[in-house]
Amino acid sequence: MNKIDIRTVDVVQYIKPLREGGSLPAIVKADDDFLYVLKFRGAGQGKKALIAELLGGEFARAIGLKVPELVFMNLDDSFSKTEPDEEIQDLLKFSVGLNLGLHYLSSAITYDPLVSTIDGTTASKVVLLDSIISNIDRTAKNTNLLHWNNELWIIDNGASFYFHHNWPQWENHLTKTFPLIKDHVLLERADNLQSVAKEIKDKINQEKIEEVISLIPEEWLINEIDSFSPDQMRAAYVSYINAKISMLDNLVKEAEDAR
Repeated sequence: MNKIDIRTVDVVQYIKPLREGGSLPAIVKADDDFLYVLKFRGAGQGKKALIAELLGGEFARAIGLKVPELVFMNLDDSFSKTEPDEEIQDLLKFSVGLNLGLHYLSSAITYDPLVSTIDGTTASKVVLLDSIISNIDRTAKNTNLLHWNNELWIIDNGASFYFHHNWPQWENHLTKTFPLIKDHVLLERADNLQSVAKEIKDKINQEKIEEVISLIPEEWLINEIDSFSPDQMRAAYVSYINAKISMLDNLVKEAEDAR
């Protein structure tokens, strides 16, 4: 099994904001000369959205879905000093430090359920992934999917793992299914859920779960609001994913009933 190796790069140029995203992500250039979509730690849901993006992306990759390369991105304080737009200036100022980037897929187009085709196995993988990570944001209104080189690519998992916005109550989510799957943009095409569930159980095993959770940078787990320690949070993420994998048959039934 290949170990996950997430590179760390430095932002060298802020190119433009992507205003269709509520949290104002931006296209930036890094010191490796590649372009990335930068997700800012100083945006709306802050570091927790970055954690959800990281975990959702790497669990998607683990089950064979296409995900742009994720990198950690260092942002220094020089960019906010030269930015004329006050909103972006504040965002840059509050995001100094370690952020998350997704490799920019040039000329990719947004997945459109009315015109794009997708096979049932891929659709089933995305549906069950989003049930596991409780992703509330993969609907027809906002698909968070791209078509690039005739393949479906998974982006924007930042609205997942919403239990971590209220740590004192996190254990209440361990036994919950995911009724919001009824609104999933790919549910109609997900006609291979049972065989995909077997593959997911095989690929998201204990070793893979612990490896992915261990990728979370320590500084993303520390804030003034939460009383949990980083180690407690990591253990909770591991428990959460384990709980969802153990109830995967229930998640399959829920999705099949919703179809």
